[in-house]
Amino acid sequence: MTTSPSPMDITIQNPIETTAISHDLSDGNGVALPSSSPSPILTHRKFLVSVEVCLKPSSTARVEDVRLAVERMLEKRSLSYVDGPIPVPFDDQFLFENVQRICVCDTDEWVTNHDILLFWQVKPVVHVFQLSEEGPCEELGGDGQLSSFNEWILPAKEFDGMWESLIYEFGLKQRLLRYAASALFFTEKGVDPFLVSWNRLILLHGPPGTGKTSLCKALAQKLSIRFNSRYPQCQLIEVNAHSLFSKWFSESGKLVAKLFQKIQEMIEEENNLVFVLIDEVESLAAARKAALSGSEPSDSIRVVNALLTQMDKLKTSPNVIILTTSNITAAIDIAFVDRADIKAYVGPPTLQARYEILRSCLQELLRTGIISNFQDSDYLMLPNYSTLREKLNAPDIQEAQPVLPFCKQLLEAAEACEGMSGRSLRKLPFLAHAALSNPNSCDASEFLCAMIDTARREHSELPES
Repeated sequence: MTTSPSPMDITIQNPIETTAISHDLSDGNGVALPSSSPSPILTHRKFLVSVEVCLKPSSTARVEDVRLAVERMLEKRSLSYVDGPIPVPFDDQFLFENVQRICVCDTDEWVTNHDILLFWQVKPVVHVFQLSEEGPCEELGGDGQLSSFNEWILPAKEFDGMWESLIYEFGLKQRLLRYAASALFFTEKGVDPFLVSWNRLILLHGPPGTGKTSLCKALAQKLSIRFNSRYPQCQLIEVNAHSLFSKWFSESGKLVAKLFQKIQEMIEEENNLVFVLIDEVESLAAARKAALSGSEPSDSIRVVNALLTQMDKLKTSPNVIILTTSNITAAIDIAFVDRADIKAYVGPPTLQARYEILRSCLQELLRTGIISNFQDSDYLMLPNYSTLREKLNAPDIQEAQPVLPFCKQLLEAAEACEGMSGRSLRKLPFLAHAALSNPNSCDASEFLCAMIDTARREHSELPES
């Protein structure tokens, strides 16, 4: 956050493109809803920007008191809004004692070409939350059966920072946030589901290692923060699909019904928002056509029928969202796929995503001192992909940018990682460090050379598709 001298009463004369919306066009939780085309005169329009406030574990302050205190703090300061942390003010004893961090989110919704949102353009929407430290609670099965699901109270400490660490092509995460906002908004407004249909079912599909499961968990975490004013209680139920197949013939369908009966009991509490995660859903929703042809056991038909029946029952409940993933979409029953509101493909990371993933890894190694910094500053900030491209296309300023040769090496490493999954990319810096002859003393350039070599070796060992 940087200071700006602009006066508080200035109105927007040139909004960024035509995406400005008035602050009453939201769901009340900081997720913008679609607006009609803006009028030529766009005075008093505000960009909705989420400000997330994480309380300290020891804090016993009322959420509403903290929210009001943060709003007052933001009103007093002339700030420009960019994604990232805002320092907790030392001179505000109440906030300093209770708040762990304050973070601005979602400015990329409104800005292009590295523009900056000034305070008079922004309507901050403050979300105050406290992380649960309980960890997962396992539902134990009987008669030696595997547990049918794990349960987390959200927002959970275990998922803190996961959303920010996931890097995909632009727009995917915002698409999911907007979808959830609309799904809950339509329900709140009492839209007749027989006239306008939605199922609150998301299907993420793509090759293994692309972060589909992590994205589902991170989405549930993010939504539990954004909608905590409406749903003060949030739970994530991760279904163990393998536990629902019984060794006793015809029992599997009953196990599915039993599981969803427990979920039904959870959502009877109107203030409780429940996320149901079914990973590798093809194991439960296998195409019935294969079973009819004799290539799958007939018991799988009962499982699919039970799953579809139970999901249709959940449609009447406004406070549940089902998140599913699949590596093999062709194996999923068409009736299940047809019920999904969003079917989003999550593929291998693009060059830009690969660069951003490796950049975040390198920043962490620089922060911890595993890689030595070649500049005098305490902490080297590496430019993002867009900024790097701009700098590389302006050779007249390259001599004044000592970090550019380092970033060129980082870009070369990203190019060498084509075809690798996000999971493999996150492991690459560790493997590169393990390959060093002297891992206790490593400068940035030496480390990147090792990472490029490791990336090429790992790429050559990828199985042929």
